Amino acid sequence: MSVAERSLSRRDLFRTLGVATGGITLGRWLGPRAVMGQEPVPAKAIETFTGPGANSHWNSVGPYVAEPQKVPLILLTDRPIQLETPRHYFRTTFTPNEAFYVRWHLPGIPNAVDLEAWKLRIEGSVNKPLALGLPELIQKFTPVSLAAVNQCSGNSRSRMQPRVPGGQWGNGAMGNAVWTGVRLRELLDMAGVKRGALQVQFQGLDTGPGPSGLGSNLFLKSIELGNPILDECVVAYLMNGEPLPMLNGFPVRLVVPGYFATYWIKCLTWIRVLNTPDDNFWMKVGYRVPDTPRGDTTPEDVKAGKVKTVPIERLPVRSFLISPDGASKIPVGMSIKLRGIAFSGFGRVNRVDVSDDAGNTWHAAELGEDLGAYSFRTWELSWVPRSPGLHTLAVRATDERGNKQLDEPVWNAGGYLWNKIERQEIVVGNAS
Repeated sequence: MSVAERSLSRRDLFRTLGVATGGITLGRWLGPRAVMGQEPVPAKAIETFTGPGANSHWNSVGPYVAEPQKVPLILLTDRPIQLETPRHYFRTTFTPNEAFYVRWHLPGIPNAVDLEAWKLRIEGSVNKPLALGLPELIQKFTPVSLAAVNQCSGNSRSRMQPRVPGGQWGNGAMGNAVWTGVRLRELLDMAGVKRGALQVQFQGLDTGPGPSGLGSNLFLKSIELGNPILDECVVAYLMNGEPLPMLNGFPVRLVVPGYFATYWIKCLTWIRVLNTPDDNFWMKVGYRVPDTPRGDTTPEDVKAGKVKTVPIERLPVRSFLISPDGASKIPVGMSIKLRGIAFSGFGRVNRVDVSDDAGNTWHAAELGEDLGAYSFRTWELSWVPRSPGLHTLAVRATDERGNKQLDEPVWNAGGYLWNKIERQEIVVGNAS
């Protein structure tokens, strides 16, 4: 089934959202008021990963906590909230909404949004400023759907050596969903971008102190108006066919396919067209990577001030073995299915290879359904361990532009862009 077939018809969409011609009907979704809210759940004490070596676990190390609209997820921090998705939720192409990872930058996140008052505002260097409610976004524009991976810039940061500051994510700060909403370009065209404008800035509802002394009490991100990615962006109000969870950006979030999640603004409420470059903290200082191949550098060059940086953008090609996960011993001679996922921000994954002999030989895996250039692509391969003992499986992916995972680490001060070939140890034993 294609992504288009998975998406909802307009009639189904209205039924899902509870939208009628006169506005929002407040039945099963929102109750007596047009408000979606969440109540905080007390968190347990955080168990930290101490190092100094790289995190050897697939996920980060921490307690499981239950937050509103979420299954128990791994807690990294509680202010701002950061929750990691456990490994087993990646057995399917699409990550369940209730298991989708959570990453906020500022402690003041919205606990409720009143849809009777909320508007998406398009302002700045435009001919016709707009303020659109959710019913208008649904009724005035043809809905579009696309499958896309949302991955935190710091995913797998706990692998880096030497260690760097920031949330010590394992591999679970990512997820894949079908996003349904309005093309950003249609909204900009309706507002009419003025000649000479340079960038489009995005802001959500989160507020509060960011890094001390840096004036970053708002989370703001911008994209150049000449960047063709704007034509692929979607202002999404559905995630896997359902309203977005509050923690993932209800009522709408920006989807920037192929780009890291720093641009995927949650609870998107303001779109501003700028005629001067955006030099706020999150563009000028935060989320920047070395202007080098793979964003790689050294602590020495950073300390010496030799590193030119650029804003982080596209996801590097990555692949993961999801099952088996090494938790159980496998009998020698038994044929098992290796299964996993792969993706790239530069185009479709068109090859996944697996090695069981330290990378000396590689075997092509069978790829799952192609659901678009920016989606997870599943893969599988039959494997028969021929001898007892400890076996190490390695997996690498290649995308349609020829980008291939390398067996080399990445290091930069932000802890970004990790995509070294992943390995999994499997214990094989004699049947008894």
